[in-house]
Amino acid sequence: QVQLVESGGGLVQPGGSLRLSCAASGGHSNDYSIGWFRQAPGKEREGIACISSHDGATYYAPSVRGRFTLSRDYAKNEAFLQMDRLSPEDTAVYYCAAGPVRILSLGANYYTAWGQGTQVSVSS
Repeated sequence: QVQLVESGGGLVQPGGSLRLSCAASGGHSNDYSIGWFRQAPGKEREGIACISSHDGATYYAPSVRGRFTLSRDYAKNEAFLQMDRLSPEDTAVYYCAAGPVRILSLGANYYTAWGQGTQVSVSS
């Protein structure tokens, strides 16, 4: 029911920061939870962060914990992923996804709507 569009990717040096946006349409922002995923060339898609619309709880994968921060602007139907202290290992296409309101999971199978992805490249 909801459609998502990511933006904000680009090229950044190691140690730098980027802020990704996920714009949603076709639903109310408090009716679904948001997950962020990434996929590097030749690798499996990896869940990295999620936020529950039910209670606002967040969860981060160990690979990004302490460096990435989730937020949402429910009035504008936007979700954000602030990425700090980026390293080359963070290079990937990043996707946002929407799932049931009560879930808090990095499992891709829980999510039913996906954005098109935005490229993040970390290189010196």
